[in-house]
Amino acid sequence: MAARASSLTLGDALAPLNGLIPLVVPLRTLRARGMPFPGPADLSGAAGLPVDAAPEGWAGRVLKSGRALLLVDGLDEVPPEEREQAHTWLSQLLARYPDTRCVATVRPLAVETDWLRSEGFAELRLLPMRNEDIQAFVASWHRAARLSEQDDHGRLDELERDLSHQFEQNPTLRDLARTPLLCAVICALHRLRDGFLPETRWKLYHSALEVLLGNRDQRRQIGGPEGIDLSFEEHTQLLQRIAVWLVRGGQSEFTRGQALRQLGRALAGMERVSAQGPPEKVLTHLLNRSGLLQEHTRDTYQFIHRTFQDYLAAKEFVEDDHLNELLRRANEEAWHDVILLAAGHCGRRELSVLVSGLLTSGQQHKSGTADRIAVHVLAALCAQHATWLDGPVRASVRRSTAALFPPRNVSQVRSLARLGPAALEFLRDPRQVSRKELSTSYEIELIVEIGGAAAVPYAREWVLAHPWSSDTFSDSWERFPPEEYAVEVLAHCDFGAAALDVPDRKRLRALRHLPPVRVLSLRSDLPEAEIGAALEGTEVEALVLRQNALLTGVSWLNTVADSLLLLEFEQCPGVRDLTSLSGFGKLRTLSLDAEGMRPGDLAPLADLPSLADLSLDRLSADRLSEIAPHSGVIDLSMTHIPPLTPDGLDNWKSLRSLRVTELAALDDALVTLREHSRISSLHLAVFPWAHRPDRTVSAPSVEYLSVPAPAHGEDLGMLRPLFPGLSLLALNASARRALDLTALHTWPDLRVRVIGLQKPRLIGAEELSGRLTVIPF
Repeated sequence: MAARASSLTLGDALAPLNGLIPLVVPLRTLRARGMPFPGPADLSGAAGLPVDAAPEGWAGRVLKSGRALLLVDGLDEVPPEEREQAHTWLSQLLARYPDTRCVATVRPLAVETDWLRSEGFAELRLLPMRNEDIQAFVASWHRAARLSEQDDHGRLDELERDLSHQFEQNPTLRDLARTPLLCAVICALHRLRDGFLPETRWKLYHSALEVLLGNRDQRRQIGGPEGIDLSFEEHTQLLQRIAVWLVRGGQSEFTRGQALRQLGRALAGMERVSAQGPPEKVLTHLLNRSGLLQEHTRDTYQFIHRTFQDYLAAKEFVEDDHLNELLRRANEEAWHDVILLAAGHCGRRELSVLVSGLLTSGQQHKSGTADRIAVHVLAALCAQHATWLDGPVRASVRRSTAALFPPRNVSQVRSLARLGPAALEFLRDPRQVSRKELSTSYEIELIVEIGGAAAVPYAREWVLAHPWSSDTFSDSWERFPPEEYAVEVLAHCDFGAAALDVPDRKRLRALRHLPPVRVLSLRSDLPEAEIGAALEGTEVEALVLRQNALLTGVSWLNTVADSLLLLEFEQCPGVRDLTSLSGFGKLRTLSLDAEGMRPGDLAPLADLPSLADLSLDRLSADRLSEIAPHSGVIDLSMTHIPPLTPDGLDNWKSLRSLRVTELAALDDALVTLREHSRISSLHLAVFPWAHRPDRTVSAPSVEYLSVPAPAHGEDLGMLRPLFPGLSLLALNASARRALDLTALHTWPDLRVRVIGLQKPRLIGAEELSGRLTVIPF
């Protein structure tokens, strides 16, 4: 926040902080140095940055003028006996300089709820990171690493690319990285292991726990702020007692009292830990320092990731010799992860017992049933990464797995996909599978569900043997390595009229390997020059561009000027210059993200001879006359913030359908529509149900009307005199809990379409009989 505020790059609700002078106070560092809480004169040097000393009285003047952004980091890292002193320090500082904006970080369990509310603080919680946040984190982590290791840039660049790819391809790894702490742990593991993350879930979690619990505080020079010092083994012993109690009870949350009872039992055999304090003190340490537990609601806690709970519970089951309990639970899906992770904790004898028991348990279910498939897949997974497994047991696993193929429905595909690339060797030879057989099998779906480099040869074999499967394989490009998949699989596909999605630069460059593609969807920040180069020599007829902030004009599209029929820009806010479009003689449909455009920027569109459908999203214009008219446009759609005055409709000679957010001055707009009688279709996102229009105004030419449903108490019947020629009325009722259609009973021959409500929520629906169509969602 300090860096972003200084560089004026904070956005949205944080934008008012831009330009403030950040004063960072890392309490952990200060207390480690034995320094007191800083006064105003000490704030500029509290972070220990290598900068010149501030002029005398400078920080006080900044605070007094309200230009300071005070960033207090780590209130929880102050020893408990000093936290009230920290509270007093911060309260007094803010009382003296009340215009100071302040952000303080603290682990929620280190202080009481609303600890700083009396000083005007609001409490916020960090949300889990999204997929794009994880990728941004990886880029930032490696950028920081490059700053500290000037001679290792090449290696770090390669590691960053590899880890980003692993996050793209491995959903298990991605789900584990939803918090910055765990994402940083994975980045560190990846670097320490020279790009080789543990190949199994069990090893990954074990390694992550070693990083989290293995003297992490000591390495950060935090000397047990709760007065508790635990080794890695002691941490895991305590946490696995809580975890196994949760799993046995089918729970994922626990209260303080429940945790204290489990810890009390564990501490009875842990003399060194129990000597450091009672269960209450140990629990506080685990909640604040382990990084594995978090508060869910007030006085309710949970593991930061369910898999850590299952991993630790599995460890307890194996150490306490409770394999039979696991086998009794083999038919319960909620226990499958625990059983799978237990396999990683087993020795040779124990693993054979576990796998054999699972095979026996699965045979109790009828062949082909979901229960047998689930348990036998679990047995195969337990055996998959075994260092040593008895030969007959391994052979039994292979026979039971082969019997599960080919999959016959989506559910079976999902179960078998858990086997990963190991499942691919059980697929049939696609040349021996008839088209009729393929219609009842789901082997192609299994290939794309598994994805990755190992599945590419299988995808190639199947698309060559069954060209009609091209759509499935082309829709799944993101699941495979871009270049290899393009050469080996997509090059043999027949795309026809199917759209090909291109989400990144690697896949954009790989387009050169593909046969003719008529419909392309390009998303993300792809450079104009690279798009133009990729389109060179193609005959693309429909092109959709989404979420691209790099685009500014359209000249790079000239290579497809003679073939393009449809062009759509969505969330491309930088596009301004449309001059080059005047040469697109076949372009019939154009959709523009027009936010930031001026109406004058649209003038080149008047030179498009074939344009029939025009959509302008978020255009800042409140009068239709501001836009250069097009005599050939049949369907015009405009979403905008201000209500639109539809003046100048006479100049749109071919217009038949008008879609707008809201009409300004409904009475006047209806008069205009009456005069422009060619418009037969009208779509409004906002309608003034509370308005009482002049009874003399109407638009009789409108035959199809789409409007939001009225709120309770507003009259649907008001539409009839306004639109007497209506034959179809579409009502969007997604914002309503119920809708009264009674007023439409006496409107003969009117067909009604209701979107967003179930039929039981519609009053008077039965009387409309065959005239009513309900689309619930």
